[in-house]
This record gives sequence, C-alpha cells and structure tokens, in this order.
Amino acid sequence: MDVSSFDAIVIGTGQAGPPLAVRMAKRGWKVAVLERQRFGGTCVNYGCIPTKTLVASARAAHVARRAEDFGVLLQGGVRVDMARVHARMREVAGQSERGVESWLRGQPGIEVILGHGRFVAPRTVEVGTASGSRRLKAPRVFLDVGGRAMVPDLPGLSEVPFLTNSEMLDLAELPDHLIIVGGSYIGLEFAQMFRRFGASVTVIERGGHLLSREDADVAEEVRRILAAEGIEFRFSGKPERVARRGSGLELVLSSGEAIAGSHLLLATGRRPNTDDLGLDEAGVRVDARGYVEVDEQLRTSAEGVWALGDCNGKGAFTHTSYNDYEIVGDNLLEGAARKVSDRIPAYAVYVDPPLGRVGFSEAEVRARQKPALVAKMPMTRVGRARERGETEGFMKVHVDAESKLILGAAYLGIEADEVVQMLLPLMMARQPYSILTHTMFVHPTVSELVPTMLEEYLKPLV
Repeated sequence: MDVSSFDAIVIGTGQAGPPLAVRMAKRGWKVAVLERQRFGGTCVNYGCIPTKTLVASARAAHVARRAEDFGVLLQGGVRVDMARVHARMREVAGQSERGVESWLRGQPGIEVILGHGRFVAPRTVEVGTASGSRRLKAPRVFLDVGGRAMVPDLPGLSEVPFLTNSEMLDLAELPDHLIIVGGSYIGLEFAQMFRRFGASVTVIERGGHLLSREDADVAEEVRRILAAEGIEFRFSGKPERVARRGSGLELVLSSGEAIAGSHLLLATGRRPNTDDLGLDEAGVRVDARGYVEVDEQLRTSAEGVWALGDCNGKGAFTHTSYNDYEIVGDNLLEGAARKVSDRIPAYAVYVDPPLGRVGFSEAEVRARQKPALVAKMPMTRVGRARERGETEGFMKVHVDAESKLILGAAYLGIEADEVVQMLLPLMMARQPYSILTHTMFVHPTVSELVPTMLEEYLKPLV
C-alpha cells in the first residue's frame, strides 16, 4: 500500500483539531484532517449547540406561560410543536456542522479525508474510506476524537428502548413521562427543557444530592428551582433493573420503588472514543478509563503524538478543548511553554437560571486549610433580577484571607454564565478582589452587584 506523507495528521474535528490544522497549514505545513462521521464533534452535533437551541425553545415556552405576570395577555394556552422545535435545532446545529466542513475544505494545505483512522505503526495511520484504504504518515499526529455517552450495566436494559444524550436529539415527539438516570448537568438540562415542553419528568440520582461536584447549598438551590417547575427527584436509589411495561417501561430502584415511564434517558457519564484507534500500535498509553495519558503540554507517551479535547481527560467542555488547541499551538508553533495546569477551571450548567462556576468550590477552599473569606448574596438583591421577575438563586465568592485573591465562585441566577466570567481575568492576573470594588459598573446589570457583594457580605469562612 502506498503511503502519503504529511507534516501533520489531525484525527477528529472537534473544537481543538480544526483550528490547529488551519494554524499549521497557514505556516506552510501539509496537513491531513480525518473525520469519520460529523464535522464539529460533540459540541456542534450532540452537545452545546443543539442542546442550548432546545433550551432556548423551552425557555420561550416557559416565559410565554408567565406572560400575564408581565401584563402581556395571550389568547389561548401555550402549545409546543415538537416537530418545529426539533427542526429548528437541527437547522442551527447543521449550519455549524456545515461551517466547520467548508472552513476546513477551503484552507490551502489541508486535505480533508472522510473515514475512520487508526494507527498501524508509530505516527502511521490507516484510513478506511468509502473508496478503500489509505495509509498516511507524519512526524506529528494529533488526536481530537472526543467522547460518547457511557451506558451502565443495568439488568433488562437490552430489552428496553433507551436514549442517551445523542438519541435525545433525534426525539421529535413529546414523552409522556421521561425518566432520567443521572443528576448532573446533562440530565438536568434535558429534565428542565422537556418539563417545559410539557412532559412529566423524574430524575434518579444515586447520590445524596444533584451535581456531585458542587457544594451542597448550590445543589439544593438547583433542586428547589427545578422542583418548583414540577420535576420529581429520587435520591440515594440505585437503579436495579428495568423492564417493558405495555408501551412504556418500569424502572425499579434499590429502595424497592418502581417508577413507570414512557421514555428512559441515561445520563450517567461519558467515555472517550479511544478504543478503536490502534493506540497500542503507536505506543500511546491510556488510563484505566480509556483516557489518553498526557503531560502538561498534552504530549502522549508516544513521540510526536498529542491528545486534545475530551479524549485526554483534562476537561469535558468545548472551552477546555479549544484551550487545549491554544496550548499545543502556542507551544509547537511559537516556542511557548504553556501548561494545562495554568488554566483556571470554569464551566456552566445550563439549567435556567444557569449556574456559572470558576475556580475552587467551597469544599476545595476548606480542603486548603488556610484562612479564607466568603461572600454570599441572594439574587433578590439584584435589581435586574427583580425587573425580570427571576430572583431565584444566589452568588457566592471565596477569597484568600491573606492575599485577598479570589479563589473561586458559584453564581446561580440570571446571566450567571456570563457574569461569573468577569472574575477570570482577575484570577489569571493574580490581582486582589479590591480591583472590582474600585471599579464602576453599568447600571442596571447583574455585574454591578458583584462589588456590592464583596463589600457588604464578605466574612470569614468558618
């Protein structure tokens, strides 16, 4: 078999691979980009873009039902056309997918190859395409293969139609009763959106509270907000088995309770797409969960191979994947020495209102065993929230008592996903929180209350 030589091979087109490929091509490198299914990876096809499009439709229905609270009168009740909701979601996501593909195909120096690539030797990849197989070789190979839903070993599951986050996006009908196993961000986002579309929803969480990585007060407030919309919860109950019941199903918990539903969503975690890449042939090591082992600069155990995005276990978000690209790109092409450990953890959970998180949680602050301060303010204090009639939630910030540096924050409320990010540049620059209290912010906004919180509510964390 003939071997085609390149300067670099990029396997996968998630959020890290495409911009890296383009950047290398602009340096005059000959780059092969391999994609076996859909351009854009999880975010574009199964994650951020389609799900947040659905969240927007669900919010529109929610606001419409509250129209009279704002003095707006609607004739008749609010109806949701799931077929149109689904079509809108597919169009928005499709635009992004087509955009990524056309962008890559339009770049000089990049050859896009449709097919599944796997290592057959160090830095040598064989690609199975519709027209046959090709063998490619390059001194640098970049893995950007993402992940997929993890399906638990649940007795009876093989006999029952079930859904993961991917299949949920193909559901153009409204479930009568949606049962969701898993109380983290994927499960909760689907729970709220489908409740707002009109379905009955029950969430099963085997732990003691939702969002296991969050502090108890944050998790409880999220539960309270969602429960007020009619979502039911079951905690500390492990699913024992599932079985068909008529046209639906029945899920039995370890407590003995049996819950009947029409649809079952499994949102119990993710796994990396690394099991069919021939990594052993390349000398690339993975950990016990299948994630590619990488160093601080995202280099694998094999010379000339990097792993970026969800498959390296260093982050499970679009923004961490894109930051992986920035780290590798700057180090490889600009001679920088950027490290994964330099970035500050940051993410959002897109329930409504959203939860925005940066830095340490309160549990992590306490684990430092150093003096710290905390400021916590209810969203009822925020004029913008009262004006919009959305006062659920609170804002919480932790500060080092000696340096006055911000350690972390959890904002749960309107626009929290945007507002919490104002802390990140301050944290990266290692500047004290007083920079915020000495800054004039625009009124009326949510952001303007952050200095107020730090001035009026800051007290020792005990």
